Amino acid sequence: MSGLIALLDDVAGIAKIAAASVDDVAGQAAKAGAKAAGAVIDDAAVTPKYVQGFEAKRELPIIGRIAWGSIKNKLIILLPIGLLLSSFAPWLIPPLLMLGGAYLCFEGAEKVWHVLFPHEHTWDHAEHEIGDPAHLEKEKVAGAIKTDFILSAEIMTIALAAIPESNIWMEAATLAVVAIGITVVVYGSVALIVKMDDVGLYLAQSGRLSATRAFGRGIVNAMPGFLKLLTIIGTAAMIWVGGSIIIHGLHELGVHQPYEIIHDIAVAAAQAVPRMPGFVEWAVTATLDGIVGLALGILIIPVATRVISPVWQSVFKGKA
Repeated sequence: MSGLIALLDDVAGIAKIAAASVDDVAGQAAKAGAKAAGAVIDDAAVTPKYVQGFEAKRELPIIGRIAWGSIKNKLIILLPIGLLLSSFAPWLIPPLLMLGGAYLCFEGAEKVWHVLFPHEHTWDHAEHEIGDPAHLEKEKVAGAIKTDFILSAEIMTIALAAIPESNIWMEAATLAVVAIGITVVVYGSVALIVKMDDVGLYLAQSGRLSATRAFGRGIVNAMPGFLKLLTIIGTAAMIWVGGSIIIHGLHELGVHQPYEIIHDIAVAAAQAVPRMPGFVEWAVTATLDGIVGLALGILIIPVATRVISPVWQSVFKGKA
């Protein structure tokens, strides 16, 4: 009996350790995922455009295929690369983060520039081509997965940098939870967004009560504005997070002035508003980070559109 009690005690101890490990993984994954908020919001804002122009019955299958491609991007390709970097070349993580931050700044600034000075993207012509629906769907999904790879790489790199130093198994488990959790949140949200107009139309046409029908009409009328708001939030988040990554990266590499200047201004603003010092400091920091990100993104636009984009297109046309 005493041996059985000892065995049960050992099992209970192991269970407590396992539970603590799971709790640590979940906690670290939540913090790491929160750090990647800008890229996550942009991912959710960008994806709905890939189902535009297709029949309603094809919307969810397309999103499902993109989500599966995103999972493979994160777990099969990016997670092992991230672990290798963390183990053998951790010094590469800040520069890679800054490269991803510069990409976010460019994407956000390009959208702002397009609103201020409307023009057609040279890489968007394929979206207007008419052809076999199955072939167009395949191309759309492939293009979405390529875009997701860039955003997923940024998400996973930010998450990796946010994980406290631990063993490789803890890092792998945390990154896996981040990868799966963020993919479910992003593409689950996208699925809800693209189907909300169908839900609203159903309620407007089939609702038994006048209030239900009015609610359905309200959903249908509100969706265009909601999608536009989502795009604005995604753009702002990209610019803010991109600028923040660049500034913190420079700080880690020994260039302290931008970080210290913004920090000093934010602290001074917080002291001037003693009732909400934490919020004021965060808001001022985010605003200044966003200004830096927007300026950097605007500077990158000509390089990206006149040098990088033509080279990229020529490479992929050569492979086609």
